Amino acid sequence: MYKNKSTNGKNNLCGKNLYLLRKKLTPKVSQRAFADKLQLKGIDLDKNAIQRIECGKRFVTDIELKAFAQILNITTDELLNEK
Repeated sequence: MYKNKSTNGKNNLCGKNLYLLRKKLTPKVSQRAFADKLQLKGIDLDKNAIQRIECGKRFVTDIELKAFAQILNITTDELLNEK
């Protein structure tokens, strides 16, 4: 069975960037705190889901991607940019 994966074998393109950008936030934002911020935007993810997204094990919906960008105060293109 074929699964959609990027060229690097990950289930999403934004996980690595999400991790790096979340770590740069000041004050520091843990995965749990990031999940809490998402809850305020109506996105029901927990710390474990954030961890799976950041390591590329979980797919990301367009709605989640938009919320990530809003919280990080960047564009969705910046999250998807494979540098």
